[in-house]
Amino acid sequence: MKKLNNDKVAVIDIETTGKIQESDLILEIGIVELSLLTGETKILFNSLVKEPKFGEEHRDTWIFDNSDLKFENIENAPPFENLKQKISEIFNQYPITAYNKAFDLGFLKARGINVPKELPCIMLTAQNVLKIPYKYDSSRYKKPNVQESWDFFFPNNEYTEKHRAVDDANHEAKILFELYKRGHFLI
Repeated sequence: MKKLNNDKVAVIDIETTGKIQESDLILEIGIVELSLLTGETKILFNSLVKEPKFGEEHRDTWIFDNSDLKFENIENAPPFENLKQKISEIFNQYPITAYNKAFDLGFLKARGINVPKELPCIMLTAQNVLKIPYKYDSSRYKKPNVQESWDFFFPNNEYTEKHRAVDDANHEAKILFELYKRGHFLI
């Protein structure tokens, strides 16, 4: 195993057919490298994914109506099994996180991907910085979505979340870097 590089981390984002790891499917995986020294990002992995159970019943999935990802794109995507080794190699080289770490890494762990070095969740870290009151209980803070975090940290940089894995991972990495620079995200 290659030694972890502590000046760089990897941020992953996945797109799925739904929220349940056991029954929903991964459709796309994007992983970007973030330099903690410069804030620069680099794409490490960007691929559509076809899991064995993908079929006609997924045609009306939310992601196909809310992004430019189309059902037909997934029909010819590489099988997840063919991508596992490359993903594992990246995970062995970098500390890993995600904007909603429990979701993204949960799906991958449920499919046998090992995550040797997990960092804190970007979303949960941002929750304590943004301090957006929870709708039904103002004594608690809600988990901010990516758009809310982006607008907080980059109010003069217009962005609308595309719900495409590598684009989302890239923007989430920039949010992570802001949290890191401000001393909120500890590595």
